[in-house]
Amino acid sequence: MSSPLISVSELSALLGTVTLPDVRYRMGGPTGRDEFSAGHVPTAAYVDMDTQLSSAPGDPVDERGRHPLPDPDVFLAAMRASGVSADVPVVVYDDWQGRAAGRAWWLLRDYGHPDVRVLDGGWTAWVEAGGSVSTENEPPVVGDFEGRPGTLRVVDASNVADVEVLVDARAPERYRGDVEPIDPVAGHIPGAVNVDTSRNPAPDGTFWSADELRDLYASVGAVPGADVAAYCGSGVTATHDLLALAVAGVDAALYPGSWSGFVARPAR
Repeated sequence: MSSPLISVSELSALLGTVTLPDVRYRMGGPTGRDEFSAGHVPTAAYVDMDTQLSSAPGDPVDERGRHPLPDPDVFLAAMRASGVSADVPVVVYDDWQGRAAGRAWWLLRDYGHPDVRVLDGGWTAWVEAGGSVSTENEPPVVGDFEGRPGTLRVVDASNVADVEVLVDARAPERYRGDVEPIDPVAGHIPGAVNVDTSRNPAPDGTFWSADELRDLYASVGAVPGADVAAYCGSGVTATHDLLALAVAGVDAALYPGSWSGFVARPAR
């Protein structure tokens, strides 16, 4: 299996031959559009997490969670506008060690794109390595991507408790229920194990090696061939664990509604 990650040096050699969605985003903060305008990888196009990689949540939040999966027409239009075509490799990046880029990576693969990778270390690694920086905002040539969702495995509230190894990607204190700064109920889905996303990157911000990640996830039973799924608070950062699991050679499903969707029904 080829790695879902690409290094800065590899991307440098491929500039001009790949499509580059810039999905910079921080949970609870402003969009990354201003950061994109201030500087981005040459030929990149900005894609917004809240409006293009997600649908608007219900009010109150319903079982789809705080970041529902995007409307297919909206997502496809955003991908084509950023230059995505079916026969051109895609590299997505952020400035959050892959936590936002993982969402775009997962969505594109779920819609059937055959060649999607995440820039390992993201924007920070690119700049620190002396990568070229552009401030131009010339729209790319519109792509022709016409995928449809359903390629990848998902679980929902009705069957998430049946998953053999259910990985909670949130911080340990939220998993334990010590604090809950966002959702109305603290705790975790019964039976879930915790591998928070901060354990996936090494100190330099790039992902640990495949062997190191394989050992990390094996410690909670997430091994190749096991029935594995991941969730987080709203369905975004769980894809960071799915990305790490993919590096380790473990196929895993996503629970898109995640904790916010699970607790939307008081009976749960």
